[in-house]
Amino acid sequence: MSKKTLVLGASLKTDRYSNIAINRLRQNNHEVVAFGLKQGEVNDVAIDTELLDYKDVDTVTLYLSPKHQEAYYDYILGLKPKRVIFNPGTENPEFYEILKENTIEFEAACTLVLLSIDQY
Repeated sequence: MSKKTLVLGASLKTDRYSNIAINRLRQNNHEVVAFGLKQGEVNDVAIDTELLDYKDVDTVTLYLSPKHQEAYYDYILGLKPKRVIFNPGTENPEFYEILKENTIEFEAACTLVLLSIDQY
């Protein structure tokens, strides 16, 4: 089942995990939208540099350090995703509490590992 995913912190650099995640998500037939600092395209996914009001986002997968996440708290909550994935290095107990208060699931996990073991 396809899960529309927002990659937050997307990079055009092919060696970045966010870039690899976009490619793997598409290989697994998930619809992907992406936000990053530089506009461009990864696979068939446009990286937006403006925060758009994406509809029906199932999962937000984070590639932003905790200190850079705070600016996006309200944006993520407004998307009403079913879950947020905190990839390695993005773990944020403060944001976990906010997500709990808003009944949004979250997990500290690696998107790439979840995809590789069919647990995405």
